[in-house]
Amino acid sequence: MRSSRWFVGSAVVASIGMAAALTLPPVVGASGARASKTPVITYKSFNLTFTVMKELTGLAKQGRGKIAAILPDTVSSTRYVEFDAPYLKKSMTLAGIKASTQIVQNALGTTARELSDAETDIAKGAKVLLMDPLTSGTGAAIEAYANDHGVPVVDYDRLTLGGSRRYYVSFTNVRVGKLMGQGLVSCISAWHVKNPHVLVMHGAVTDNNATLFAEGYNSVLTPYFKKHIFTLVGRTAGTWTPPVQASEFEAAYTAHPTINAVLIPNDETGAPIITYLKSKGIKPDTFPTTGQDATLTGLQNVLSGYQCGTVYKPIYLEAQAAVALALYLRAGKTPPHSLVNGKVEDVTEHIGVTSILLTPEWVTTKNMKTTIVKDKFVPTKTLCHGTYAKYCKAAGITP
Repeated sequence: MRSSRWFVGSAVVASIGMAAALTLPPVVGASGARASKTPVITYKSFNLTFTVMKELTGLAKQGRGKIAAILPDTVSSTRYVEFDAPYLKKSMTLAGIKASTQIVQNALGTTARELSDAETDIAKGAKVLLMDPLTSGTGAAIEAYANDHGVPVVDYDRLTLGGSRRYYVSFTNVRVGKLMGQGLVSCISAWHVKNPHVLVMHGAVTDNNATLFAEGYNSVLTPYFKKHIFTLVGRTAGTWTPPVQASEFEAAYTAHPTINAVLIPNDETGAPIITYLKSKGIKPDTFPTTGQDATLTGLQNVLSGYQCGTVYKPIYLEAQAAVALALYLRAGKTPPHSLVNGKVEDVTEHIGVTSILLTPEWVTTKNMKTTIVKDKFVPTKTLCHGTYAKYCKAAGITP
């Protein structure tokens, strides 16, 4: 039995399918030996050891052609270079997809390049496309082209509004925003910020994730503004470009020097803002800021008391989930109901997109050791280098 919940005002549609997982028949290899059955896969099957990917080699043998993945840029977050690209390659390799059959590239922030990459990939034999759209317009154009050529698309991390993808893989992005909002509220209290004057910042308006993040943190913060517990100083236009975000903050801070807390939508855009605050003599544990993506700079800002926390999204889970979907599609199979655990609304097309939605986590100095460090997301020698060694020691982190 399947139950569905539509959240009013939310872009998320949670639809948990608890039907029994589909299993595939044994595969006969070139030698005539019967290969093992494809294992039962659920959205909880993925882990740091990539074990399940090694068990999908039989499924990989049933498909033909290349798997292509196009990432959006290297500026909005360091994650695409440091984590997504290598994790996608690792997932494919462990599943038995040869390097010559893998395409993992970055559009470098250029919409024309992202579309061109997709067209070239399909011309070179890509049978499945994993795509993180720079904009929904670009994503929709890519998906229309892919559909015309019989190539299924999986939206990766960001949903293409108005698109025609088969599936979507990401984290519960409204939840990401709620964690930032709750983290800011908690930090304002813990750091004893009197008469909080809050600036609320926004990611790029062309990014549906930024919209979902804002939905999440606004749902947390708005009651505090309405009850006059916090004062809303203003909201910025929104961007993922760190220097532009920093300029927006500096202009707001100059106009309203009473600002003493800021909702910043990710670590990368927060980094230059925190540098600016330090230049103004702001002391640690006095001016709450937020972030997400658990970048090295963001984590170090958390350790040193300039950022309340960061939302950790274990990208190794997202990469494996996306590749698993690609393997089913490449083999001409329907992914099992146990693998897809939700739906997200395409608010342009007014349809629910079948999705794998993973769980984010708020990370502070209190749980950094049991999350980031445990998962080896960032090398502790790098995290605790130089002046950050004393902060790591205080957090119980040993390089």
